[in-house]
Amino acid sequence: MDRRPWISLLLALLMGVLDVAMVAAALGLAYWLRFETALLPAPEEYHAWSTYLPLMLTQAVMLPVVFATRRMYALRRNTSRLDELLQVFIAVSLGMLLALGLLALFPGDPSFSRAVLAIAWLLAVALVWSSRLLQLWLHGILRRAGLANERVLLVGSGPVARAVMEKMHTMPTWGYRVVGYIADGRPSGDAGWETLAALGDVADIEDVVRRHGITEVIIAEPALSHGQLFDIVRRLDPRTVSIKVFPDVFQLIASPASISDLHGLPLVSVHDAALRGWRLAVKRVVDVSVGAAVLVLLSPLMLLMALLIKLTSPGGPVFYVQERVGLDGRPFWVLKFRSMRPDAEATTGPVWASRGDPRATPLGRFMRRFSIDELQQFVNVLVGDMSIVGPRPERPQFVEQFSQRIPNYLQRHREKVGLTGWAQVNGLRGDTSIEERTAYDLWYVENWTLWLDFKIMLRTIFAIFKHSNG
Repeated sequence: MDRRPWISLLLALLMGVLDVAMVAAALGLAYWLRFETALLPAPEEYHAWSTYLPLMLTQAVMLPVVFATRRMYALRRNTSRLDELLQVFIAVSLGMLLALGLLALFPGDPSFSRAVLAIAWLLAVALVWSSRLLQLWLHGILRRAGLANERVLLVGSGPVARAVMEKMHTMPTWGYRVVGYIADGRPSGDAGWETLAALGDVADIEDVVRRHGITEVIIAEPALSHGQLFDIVRRLDPRTVSIKVFPDVFQLIASPASISDLHGLPLVSVHDAALRGWRLAVKRVVDVSVGAAVLVLLSPLMLLMALLIKLTSPGGPVFYVQERVGLDGRPFWVLKFRSMRPDAEATTGPVWASRGDPRATPLGRFMRRFSIDELQQFVNVLVGDMSIVGPRPERPQFVEQFSQRIPNYLQRHREKVGLTGWAQVNGLRGDTSIEERTAYDLWYVENWTLWLDFKIMLRTIFAIFKHSNG
């Protein structure tokens, strides 16, 4: 018997109950803070707790409805904590507004303290978000234990299928169990495939799905024709099997395709200019505001680092100026605190820096560990050479190499380069796969939003400390 539907239902019900409990607790705590403690100025009018009971009951009805319509009871995988916070903020705000609007339709004049409503709103967002983080952690434990997992069949045996397989194996809390793969060809001796069962050819897909209880099919073979893709989708029952197509990252690197229409004729949008017009002005305002604030706040630290560099490595300059490639392929000079010996590239020429690089000074290793050596690049942000968030800039020699080796590599220069980026907050820092980093950079270029920039900034702070402890 398949237990997944029952487990999913129980977890969704648990989420709903906890959401209601957290919102009720927020309202009760807000009332207590306003009327039963001296933490806030004394109220002009005392309200009985019974005044707020209708609001609590109305919220208990409206909140689950709002959460359900926003698909927040579906068990999601790889959910960002910040994305979850944004979803909770929007849903709780809508739920409270709808509850207040519904109460206003009934006779009587419910008089609520504005302080209580404001505090309850903020507490509800914080408590519901905390509750959901706890539940996501619980879901991860259940999936790691093999409960509520999807039984996955990979279609393909090339580099794209390999990337999907490796990502799923490294993230057991996502709840994917790769049962095996089918392909018309066999892997050419690549390590890792020996742990995965070859279950047949593409023509056997119906029988393989039935025999192995497959619940999700991921097509990760870009060489399949449109006819073959259509045939696979047609032969599988959509009521029992989910089908996902993983594109070749260098054939379709952009955002998830969106569907629109041209007077009834369906159109699939593959590339859409995300960062144009007024959005560029908004991004520039954020860059200047945040960049100036950081330089002011961290100026004592930067002065200290400059002094320590001069004291511990007197044979060279404090700052390191290096040519990088920026917007539209134009070169510019990037500023950094010097973290390596003055003669680091005297004999080797330009080489890729790596973690634990022996050329780094002791102080330089400390600065690189916490990314302190890159604080000077906020100056590049203020003068307009860089943005706070964007693809990381590379040296001209490496750009020339990568552009010849990696398709669409130069498209990452359609936007300003950045201090941090989508690749970096997803663990692709320093000496990592340039192909994978390019895929993440191009995804960012196609999917830019102001919220995505703020999310990357916040995740960068956590990533720095996580990386420093690794």
